[in-house]
Formats: sequence, C-alpha cells, structure tokens
Amino acid sequence: MAHSPGVVITSEARNLLWLTLELFGETAYPSRPELYPNKRKNGARWGPGSAVRDDNSKSPDIRDEFDIGCTATLLFSFASQIVLSNARVAAKHCQMKVLVLGSGGREHAIVWKLRQSPRVTKLYCAPGNGGIAADAECVAVDLKSLDSLVQLASRLSPDVTVVGPELPLTLGVVDEFQRRGWPVFGPTRAAAQLESSKSFAKEFMQRHRIPTAKYSVCVNQEEVLEALKLFHTPVVVKADGLAAGKGVVIAQTKDDAQRTAEDMLSGKTLGEAGLRVVLEEYLEGEELSFLVMSDGERVVPLVAAQDHKRVFDNDQGPNTGGMGAYSTDQMVDAQMRDWLVTHIARPVIAGMRAEGAEYKGILYCGIMMTARGPMVLEFNCRFGDPETQPIIMRMESDLLEAIEASIEGRVSEGNFRWTHDPAVCVVMASGGYPGGFEAGKLISGIDEAERIYGVKVFHAGTIRRDGAYYTSGGRVLGVTARGKDLPDAVERAYDAVMKVRFDGMHYRKDIAARGLKHLRAGK
Repeated sequence: MAHSPGVVITSEARNLLWLTLELFGETAYPSRPELYPNKRKNGARWGPGSAVRDDNSKSPDIRDEFDIGCTATLLFSFASQIVLSNARVAAKHCQMKVLVLGSGGREHAIVWKLRQSPRVTKLYCAPGNGGIAADAECVAVDLKSLDSLVQLASRLSPDVTVVGPELPLTLGVVDEFQRRGWPVFGPTRAAAQLESSKSFAKEFMQRHRIPTAKYSVCVNQEEVLEALKLFHTPVVVKADGLAAGKGVVIAQTKDDAQRTAEDMLSGKTLGEAGLRVVLEEYLEGEELSFLVMSDGERVVPLVAAQDHKRVFDNDQGPNTGGMGAYSTDQMVDAQMRDWLVTHIARPVIAGMRAEGAEYKGILYCGIMMTARGPMVLEFNCRFGDPETQPIIMRMESDLLEAIEASIEGRVSEGNFRWTHDPAVCVVMASGGYPGGFEAGKLISGIDEAERIYGVKVFHAGTIRRDGAYYTSGGRVLGVTARGKDLPDAVERAYDAVMKVRFDGMHYRKDIAARGLKHLRAGK
C-alpha cells in the first residue's frame, strides 16, 4: 500500500478511522458509498476484525488501503489529539527544576514531597531554613520584594515555581511570573484577596450566597460602637489584612471587643492589617480545614484536617499560627465532602471566575461545623500551616503532577491518591510564642525522633550552623507521624516529641484529642 511521504498509519489509527466512518456515514467519506455497510442492498457488514464481505463488492478492505486525500481532515484531527497526548506523556517523563518559595514547616513538607517525584532533578527553596537545606538547595531571597523574586527566578530558570506563603501572592508574584510566561502555582493577586482582605471575603460570600457568619465592617471607633449593638457576646474581632494568624480575637464582652477593635484600628499592634476591622458573629462547633485544588474551573478536594489555633491545651490562650493538626478519613464522609465541594468550593471558584479573577491553586476553606450546618470562617489562598504536614504525610501520589494539572487547566480526581492511615502534627514552639521569644537555642534529638517508624520532623524555624540546628522562629518544628489508626499516630508523634530538646520549648499535649474522643464515643 502506498502512503504519502512521511505518513505512517498504525493499526490503531485505521481502527479509529473505521469507527468514524461507521459513526458519520457518507458525510465522513462521501466519495466511497460502497464503504457504508448499513446502506448495502444485501445488508452485509465488514470492517476491522470482520470476516463478512459482499462478494459483488470491488472495494478494498479499509484495513489495507486508505485514500489519504479524502481523509485528510480526519487524520489531522486524530493527529492533533495524538500529539497532545504524546506531549503529556513526554511531560511525565521529562526532568524538571522546581523552585519553592517560603521558609516554614509548610514549605518543608512541600519540598519533602516534591523531592520524592522521579521527575524532579533539581529542587530549590527560597529562602528555606536549616531543615529544608537537607532536602533542597536553599537560596536567598526577599519574600517581601517582587523584584527580588523575579530576579531569582530569572537566574534559576525553574520549570515551575510553587508559592508557599501568602505574602508573595498578595504582592502579585503569580501575576508577574505569568506575564513573563513562567509556570507558577498559586492564585493571582486579585484572586488572593479572599485571604488578604477579610472584608472582601465576607462581601464576596454574601454576593455568592456562601454560608458564613453575620458580620459588620468598621473603619473607625464610631462604627464599631454602632455595630456592636447588633451582636451578642462573645464577639469575634478580626483585622482585615494579613496578620500571620494572629489577627483574630474572641472578645467575651462588648467592652473587650471595643478595646480590641480600637487597638487594631490604631495600627500599633498589627500595622496596616488592622486599619479596618470585621466584627463577626461567634459560631459554636468544631473547626474543619477543607482544602481543594483548582485549575480555575474544576476543583478536587484533598483530605480534610483540623487545626489547633490556641497556644495552650483545651483551646486556652491567644491565637497562634497553629500549634498542631491532624487528618483522618473519619473527619468528613463522602456525603459531607460532596456538600462542601458543591456549596462552598465550587461556588467560590465559579464566583471568582465570574468576577474576572480566575482562581488557580489551593483554596483553603476554614469551616465551622455548626448545628445550622457548615459555615465558612475564613479562606486561605495556599496550603495551610500546620495542616499541610499531616495532609502531605497521607499523600501517596506525585505532588508535582497535581501542581502541573492545576497550572495547565486539567485538574481531576485522578491527581491524588491517599492512604487511609491518619497523620498527626505537633508543633514545638519557642518560649514566649506567640509573643516575644529568644532565638538561637540549640536543638537536640531530631535524628532520634525520626528513627521512630512513620515519623518525619518538619522544620519551621531553624538554622543549621557547625553541623547543629538552632531555633530561629516562634514555631520551630512540626513533629509529624503517620499510624495505622489515630491512637497509634498520636502515640508516635508524642514519642518523637519527647526525643527533642531545646531551651524554653513548649507544645500542646492535646493535639487530636477531639478525634480520639469521637473514636471512644463510636462516632
């Protein structure tokens, strides 16, 4: 059989073309009426794999001969799909340089997981920390400067950049990278307003009928006094801007709420983040961290987690960036997961798209599971910290492939595989945190802790000097363990915690206590 120069027709292509002829009939191949079995007078059929032919037919078997000219359009269509498919297959096997922006426990967990991808040949983290340096090359950068971030990426030429913390997103690092054609994982500055402005988030939820607590936005003390008349105590007072997890106060009396709001509005404690405040109805129930990955249109849920915000046991003391978290399958059943996707996650992504701010990346939904149903407390526009640590410990699929799917607009359920094993993260903090603390304390016992099966110690605030680790932040380590069940994971995590030592350290001793209580109650 003769072919045009350079054209190769495989048996699969022949069969695909035959199916097309069968489906579309004469409109697909009008110049060869004898090829349409359904229109033959004697009703005989023939085609790929068929041994039945009309003896009077002089037409050639389509598996042996094609008129290339008559099927050019079909071949072009099939070729386009094959090229696209082959490109994706090739991408799965290509080697990649990856840059992760950030320096905390979340970023260490992301780096640790990305390092497991067989496609990652070079891994950078900017600026990173002492522990991250064992898994990636740490490079200096100013996360508060767009120019610094752009210059770094220009010098390193990563194949993809993963943005960890919220500040670079708020500055517009994704916009700058996209403008230059650099693949980057995370939402744009406009989309990141869901986190950078609590007033924007509340008004957005009101516009799109997403369940949330009643609220009032205030810009001065007079508005605070007037708005407080609408609330029962306790009252939640929130700084509008980014405050590293410390801009939320639950005021037990209206006088406390007034003083807290006044303090925030003065700019003395939180700077510009507090120049506008949100008063919010206090919701009772259990908190849930529900994360999804989006490609701007579709969403895929990750496994759920629960954070522990207060600094002391039994949810006492001031709020922190998070003192620990855990993740189990029992937190959210399939029915509730679908409800959260349908009534919260998808409406957010669709709403942002409708408002001209396509949302790609991780959407963190802080949910309160109330007697009235799930209600949104807050949005984060990136992986949570410390929720990322137990979530990543449960992930069995390739994180890089999921990130690429989000960037390229092809997110699907198949991007993730999870173990049923629960995971627990206990944060070890510096003395004085979340207030003032001293850095530079020698840390010992990390190697011993990681010798416990199923344990990984993620570094949040450490530096490495002369072969040893020292504290450099408020939250120092996230000791994370995976176990066959929740009691096993909790036991391993705290066994590992007991191996670690540094002056002034403190940690909560009740991480995952609610989950254990539910297990004992048979829920």
